[in-house]
Amino acid sequence: MLTTQFEAVIFDMDGVIVDSEPLHEQSFIEVWDELGFGDNHGIHFPDFYGRSDRVVWEAFIEKHNPTPAIEELIGLREERLIRMLREQEPLFDGVTDLIQRLAKRYPLGLASGSIHRVIDEVLAMQNLRSYFKDVTSSEDVSKPKPSPEIFLLSAKRLGVPPEKCCVIEDTVNGIKAAKAAEMTVIAIPNTFDSSTLMVAGADLICDDYSQIESKTL
Repeated sequence: MLTTQFEAVIFDMDGVIVDSEPLHEQSFIEVWDELGFGDNHGIHFPDFYGRSDRVVWEAFIEKHNPTPAIEELIGLREERLIRMLREQEPLFDGVTDLIQRLAKRYPLGLASGSIHRVIDEVLAMQNLRSYFKDVTSSEDVSKPKPSPEIFLLSAKRLGVPPEKCCVIEDTVNGIKAAKAAEMTVIAIPNTFDSSTLMVAGADLICDDYSQIESKTL
């Protein structure tokens, strides 16, 4: 149990609300296949979980120096990802109920490494957007996770001190960012195992969404 009295809850999105990490990887690989780098792209995806898509492209460009400009590459990948999200709507079981229940007790924020266009697609599912007081994207900050900037901005927009915020995360970079912002972190092992998340600094691990409310908040 956590004893801190929270005044707001901030959700990560990819890997917490939507099971999108496989779709992120698939959409990148499909574009790299078309560019001729499908078998030798040299990107280790777990290193980038919780970070922005632009960071992935910057690493790819540094390795391969492809002809298309970064903005064109980002656009190609986004189109594929959005199509996949629309077709599959891969929300995690139990997360919608959790969001609905928590929204009755706390102002909710979302702080995601994805861009607003992708966030909007996800939050359109089951009318999730209506439950969030603030939505902050990597586009709104200068530094991606593990910088605390995105969580600090979300707390500011919610009007709640950072130390009174509880973050729900699934990645090492996200946990490091939230702890650097002096927030409490509940982690769910959708992307990394529990021991890895604890080593990263999570205050509590919950194996499913029902535990997050019943055992912690």
